[in-house]
Amino acid sequence: MNDLERTSVDGRRQGGRLRMPRSRGAASGLLLILLGLWGAAVPFVGPSFDFSYSLGQEWSAGRGWLQVLPGAVAAIGGLLLLVSRNRATAMLGGWLAVVAGAWFVVGRAFAGPLNLGDVGTPVATTETKRVWLELTQFYGLGALIVFLGALALGRLSIRSVRDVEYGHRPIATADRTDVRTGRTDAMTDASNEVTTPVAHEPAERRSGWRGRLTGHRRHRPTAV
Repeated sequence: MNDLERTSVDGRRQGGRLRMPRSRGAASGLLLILLGLWGAAVPFVGPSFDFSYSLGQEWSAGRGWLQVLPGAVAAIGGLLLLVSRNRATAMLGGWLAVVAGAWFVVGRAFAGPLNLGDVGTPVATTETKRVWLELTQFYGLGALIVFLGALALGRLSIRSVRDVEYGHRPIATADRTDVRTGRTDAMTDASNEVTTPVAHEPAERRSGWRGRLTGHRRHRPTAV
C-alpha cells in the first residue's frame, strides 16, 4: 500500500488528497482531445475542402510548430484529464492544454523572431471566410482550449465532499479476521458498520436477575 491508497481497519479505502473520481475531468478531457485533434489535423485535411492557408503551397515547418505541435499537446492534456484518477496527473493535463491553447493564439507572433516558419495566408474569397479560418484554426480554437483547460484546473483545485467520500469509500467485498478471536467478519458496501457480538449470559444468571426484578426466587426441588 502507498500513500495514495490504504485500507483502514474498518474496511474503508483511504485515498490521499490526490485521489479523485475519474469523472471529475472527463467532459473537459474529451472536448480537449477533439479540439486538439482538429488543430493538428486541419493542415492536412483542410485543403481537401478548400479551408486552409495558402492552398497548393508545399508543407512548411511553420505548420508543424504552430498547428500540429500545439494540437498534439492539447490532445495529450485532454487524455490525461479523461483517464486519470490522480489529481496531480490530471492537473498536469490541464496545464498542458492551457499552454497549447495559448500557443495557438500567440504562436504566429513569435514565429518570426524564433525562425519557426509561417503557415501562409488564408485562402478566402470573402472577409467572412477569412475570419472563420482565423477563428477555427488559431485564435478561436486556442481561446476555447485555454478556457476548457482553465475550467478543468479550477475543478481539480477544489476537493469536494464527493472526492472525500470517493477516497474513503468502503471496499466492495473484504474479509477481515480478528486476531484476538480468530473470527472473520464479511464487510460489504451495504453495511459499513462493524457489528459487535452480544455476549449471552448463562440461563441461571438471567433467571436470577429476572427473579430479583419480579420479586420471585427460583425454588429448587427439595429431596424427600
